[in-house]
Amino acid sequence: MEIFRRALSNRGPPEDFALQTVQEAIKPQRQTKLVLDENQLLENILRTLLQELVSCAVQSGEPIMQYGQSIADGETTQGQIPRLLDIVLYLCEKEHVEGGMIFQLLEDLTEMSTMRNCKDIFGYIESKQDILGKQELFARGKLVMLRTCNQLLRRLSKANDVVFCGRILMFLAHFFPLSERSAVNIKGVFNTSNETKYEKDAPEGISIDFNFYKTFWSLQEYFCNPPSVTLASSKWHRFTSNLTVVLNTFEAQPLSDEEGNVNNLEEEAAAFNIKYLTSSKLMGLELKDPSFRRHVLVQCLILFDYLKAPGKSDKDTPSEAMKEEIRSCEDRVRKLLEVTPPKGKEFLHHIEHILEREKNWVWWKRDGCPPFEKPPLEKKAVQEVVKKRRPRFRLGNKELSQLWKWADQNPNALIDAKRVQTPAIAEYWKPLAEDMDESSGIEPEYHHKNNKVYCWKGLRFSARQDLEGFSRFTEYGIEGVVPLDLLPPEVKSKYQAKPSERAKRAKKDETRGAAHPTEDNQIATPASEMDEGGRPDLEATAATMDIDAATATGNNSQDDTPTTDEHQKQSPETTDAGQEPGQLEPDAEGEPGMVDGETDAEVDLEVVS
Repeated sequence: MEIFRRALSNRGPPEDFALQTVQEAIKPQRQTKLVLDENQLLENILRTLLQELVSCAVQSGEPIMQYGQSIADGETTQGQIPRLLDIVLYLCEKEHVEGGMIFQLLEDLTEMSTMRNCKDIFGYIESKQDILGKQELFARGKLVMLRTCNQLLRRLSKANDVVFCGRILMFLAHFFPLSERSAVNIKGVFNTSNETKYEKDAPEGISIDFNFYKTFWSLQEYFCNPPSVTLASSKWHRFTSNLTVVLNTFEAQPLSDEEGNVNNLEEEAAAFNIKYLTSSKLMGLELKDPSFRRHVLVQCLILFDYLKAPGKSDKDTPSEAMKEEIRSCEDRVRKLLEVTPPKGKEFLHHIEHILEREKNWVWWKRDGCPPFEKPPLEKKAVQEVVKKRRPRFRLGNKELSQLWKWADQNPNALIDAKRVQTPAIAEYWKPLAEDMDESSGIEPEYHHKNNKVYCWKGLRFSARQDLEGFSRFTEYGIEGVVPLDLLPPEVKSKYQAKPSERAKRAKKDETRGAAHPTEDNQIATPASEMDEGGRPDLEATAATMDIDAATATGNNSQDDTPTTDEHQKQSPETTDAGQEPGQLEPDAEGEPGMVDGETDAEVDLEVVS
């Protein structure tokens, strides 16, 4: 222990002598790290030394953290207890001793000190927050630090030591991560012990309505325990009736801007109290205080926000009638906050923003408090990802890069005879035909029709090699382009239901060929009716039509002025042209001039016309 006492008077930094002091005092088996028994021995020595220093500081009447200070060369040296804590903190940070030793000494120090000295001790803890929060120290001492802070909060007065309590809570919020469950009220338990006591009987000489006084302060029972509001319908009706009375009073007695300026909230912040006085004699003055009104109205919004919070069980969820009453009361409360001076609209906007953010925390708690922190990416992993991506997209996209790698020397690949290879249409569509077969058991997400490049290439091949299949694309889509020979019978019948274009054309030609005899018969019918014999008139009519056809042929021959050889070549066609459908020829269907149901003469006449 004397070795450590001498080390406290050393003015150099702890790294210059701390490890050497431990080696002299303990004589460890290892040079830089203590084993379990050696750590326990060193901890006992340090705790005993700390108790002696605190006892000497109390006897001298000096503050604990300032005991042993001296002035040398115009500078004030550090006290002995902060010096001891710095040495132990350095040894724990460098892992020469067990990491939780510094937290144990801080807990002993706060237990041995008064609240006035604890403020100075806590100031030292705040100054070393970054070092104490390192992972190697935090994992060993987080529970000890949490116990130390909770003990301080129990010893402090929530009414007189508000600032010190706030410092402790802020330290815990920074020291522990956001996802630390020890600081979260997982079950949502409310502090029902925070009772608001008020007068039950009316005193003599009271100048206000005592019934309103009791109604007003009775609301605190519901604000203290919000779940109790929805347990029974009678409690809910009692709460809404009391709240309606209070809101009616606030609306009947609006505050002016002058009253709001007199009670400036910024000046009140220095003398803030967590609870208001409940004396009936002060009720009239409190109703004229805008800060007092705002606190009550904000309590109403917090209660409504809790009742509307999602994710609760059916038992705790309010009914539709309750939801309607909540909306109406909430609108009234918002309007009152908006007209309450000073800066009512701004105040309401801030409160709504806070309540909106609170919903995120509610969902986070009900999801099991998942961690917010994400581990940082290692530099090696990032570099590997970058190296893999650069050659892949060197030419803009994956396809171009792959095309460039197909041959070692691309100019030679361009002149290769095997470069242009168009696959057969049946071979190309075979994978898609297998997908269409239900017996193959291929899932739809793995079908080739989902590959846009495959479909685009197939359409180009079909446009060149299979026009009939290409024409089915407009009606059946990409599956209709597949050759029917590749499809199974049950799938093939689906695409054979519609007649082909060739059948349509043949049917159309037959219809047009049948239309000419019908017109000739219509012309010949009146002649037969005029002459009972019928045969001479029919021959006369046919002769007349022969003359007209010959005249038309002669006119065409004059316009074209064909040569003798051409006239001889065209003579069979001219002979055919002179024959009209009205003539009776036994071998009309077997003439060699028929093409798809039309004669050559009919084709020539159509061209001339």
